Amino acid sequence: MTITEQEPDGRSRPLALVTGVGRTVGIGAGIARRLAASGWDIAFSYWTPYDDRMPWGAEPGAAEAVRAELAGYGAASVAVEADLADPGAPAEVFEEAERRLGPVVALVMCHCESVDSGLLDTTVESFDRHFAVNARATWLLIREYGRRFRGAPGTGRIIALTSDHTVGNLPYGASKGALDRITLAAAHELAHLGVTANVVNPGPVDTGWMSEEVKAGCLARTPLGRLGTPQDTAHLVDFLCSPEGQWINGQLLKSNGGSA
Repeated sequence: MTITEQEPDGRSRPLALVTGVGRTVGIGAGIARRLAASGWDIAFSYWTPYDDRMPWGAEPGAAEAVRAELAGYGAASVAVEADLADPGAPAEVFEEAERRLGPVVALVMCHCESVDSGLLDTTVESFDRHFAVNARATWLLIREYGRRFRGAPGTGRIIALTSDHTVGNLPYGASKGALDRITLAAAHELAHLGVTANVVNPGPVDTGWMSEEVKAGCLARTPLGRLGTPQDTAHLVDFLCSPEGQWINGQLLKSNGGSA
C-alpha cells in the first residue's frame, strides 16, 4: 500500500473518501474535484496494476496530479494505493484516511473491476475477482464506515456507482447488481447513524475507453445527442452529499441523459 498526502490548510472541512481515482480523466477524479470545490477534504484510493492491464494503460503521476488539483480548491488530501480485492484493504484505507485527515463523513465508491466477457467465456478467476472488487469490497467499505461513523445524524453519506450492463460483460454486470443491493441495504441497516445511502447509474461515460463504434452507438441512444462526462456524475454526487440532498435515500438513480 502506497500513501501520499497533501497537508491541510488549518480550516475545518468534512472528509470524503472516494475510491477508484486512478486516472485524471476518470469519474472518480471528477467527483473528487467537484467535492473539493464544494468544501470537502478528500481521501482517495487507486490501484495502478488494474489500469496497467486495461487497454487504456496506467497514467503515470495521476495521483499527484489529482492531489495538486484538489489543493487548488483548498482541500487537504491523502492518496492510498490499495488492491480492494484484498479483504484487508478497505480497513487499511479507512485507517490511513482517518489517521491523516480525520473521520470520514462521505463514502463515495467509484472503484471497479471491468473486463468484458460473456456467459460462455468468463473464467472462474475473472468472475471471482469481479465479485471481490465490485461487491465484497463495497460491503467491507460500508461495514467499515458503519463501524467508524460518529458524525451528527443527517450528515453522513454513502454513494456507490453502478451499471446495468450485462450482455457481453457478465461478471461486471452481475457484481454491480450485488453492489446495488448491498448499498441500498445500508439506507435501512445504518438508519440509526442518520446516514443516507444511494446508488448512481451514470450510464455510458466517455473516459477514454470508448471506440468510435461504441461512441456512435451511445450517441444514437441518447436523446440529448452527446456522451456523458465525469462532471455529469460529479454534479449529482455533489448534490447527494450536500445538506439539500439529505432526503434522497435508499434510491438507485439514473443520471444518464435519458440513454435507452
